Amino acid sequence: MIVAVDGPAAAGKGTLARRLAAALGLPYLDTGLLYRAVGRRVLDAGHDPRDARCALAAARALRPEDLARGDLRGPVADMAATNVAAIAAVRAELLEFQRRFGREHGAVLDGRDIGTVVFPEATAKLFVTASAEERARRRQAELQGRGMPADFVQVLSEIRDRDAQDENRPVAPLRPADDALLLDTTLLDADAAFAAAMALIATRRPSHAV
Repeated sequence: MIVAVDGPAAAGKGTLARRLAAALGLPYLDTGLLYRAVGRRVLDAGHDPRDARCALAAARALRPEDLARGDLRGPVADMAATNVAAIAAVRAELLEFQRRFGREHGAVLDGRDIGTVVFPEATAKLFVTASAEERARRRQAELQGRGMPADFVQVLSEIRDRDAQDENRPVAPLRPADDALLLDTTLLDADAAFAAAMALIATRRPSHAV
């Protein structure tokens, strides 16, 4: 069973996907960490994440321990990830890793193009979203919880900028799959979002898996 959880930044898809994986007894993969780690490797080398040659070299050099770094969140990492994810060669380099992970035992994967590119044949596809203002509020609270300064207006601007880049990139732009189930979490807390997601997934699960 493959569950694809896609959506824009700070929509709550990561928290939701981890909880779904635990409830369904499936492995979980935050595919965004792959791109964040690549972006960080590019920045560490002093290069621009928009440089296709440098980004591809970083993707090829990616190691499992890179995914455990403590600096893969925050505005700088967000934008670096968005920039490297727009590079076709980088996406191709990381695509097989994601597919291999899911095909081994099934999985819940969250990202931007799981249901459209990575696993278009997924058992269930969720597109998790929320208003830009609510996503900015959540991101601000997350950053402040880590002791980092976070101005709401600036965070909202960064959220909108990232949305624009994700939606308009020429490679695998952010969009719901044609058969995705939409879950708007603007007015939902974590428990309500989880209950709604499980109900949606139940409509797509094969009868022998119920």
